Amino acid sequence: MAKIKGNKSSTRRDIIITKASALFREKGYSASSMRDLAEIVGVEAASLYNHISSKGEILQEICFKIANEFMSNIEKIDSSNISSIEKIEAILRFHVQHMLNHYEDVYVSDREWKHLPDPYLSNYQSQRRAYRQRMGRIIDDGIAKGEIKDIDSSTAVLIMLHAVSGIE
Repeated sequence: MAKIKGNKSSTRRDIIITKASALFREKGYSASSMRDLAEIVGVEAASLYNHISSKGEILQEICFKIANEFMSNIEKIDSSNISSIEKIEAILRFHVQHMLNHYEDVYVSDREWKHLPDPYLSNYQSQRRAYRQRMGRIIDDGIAKGEIKDIDSSTAVLIMLHAVSGIE
């Protein structure tokens, strides 16, 4: 039986999820199979199920890991004592830095989340919506304080998030 290849500090599950993230980015979630993943990991397909229950579970873990990191960051920034424009700048810097440091995971969570099985899909959509609304509130606060020009905050949020998600 082949051993899962990776460094000693990573668990087998972590290695599988990391390899799956790269596979999903390269081929797309739908076109990726557990057999493809097993080949990349270097084990028999059946061996993967000792560590994960399904391809959907892997996608769920990738998407929610990234969503939770983004949510935690925006909460920290929003509670800081800086101007609204500085908050938006810090949020966008985090987006860019996270994309650069965790490219596959961010890419997959941004582009493949639609394949999440329910109830995870609904929960993920709610979390994305809450994130956009939080950014919108920061912009609205900035408008009210005269720090930001009077703009439609929801449109501004969509434009900013689209711009940073296009970094590849």
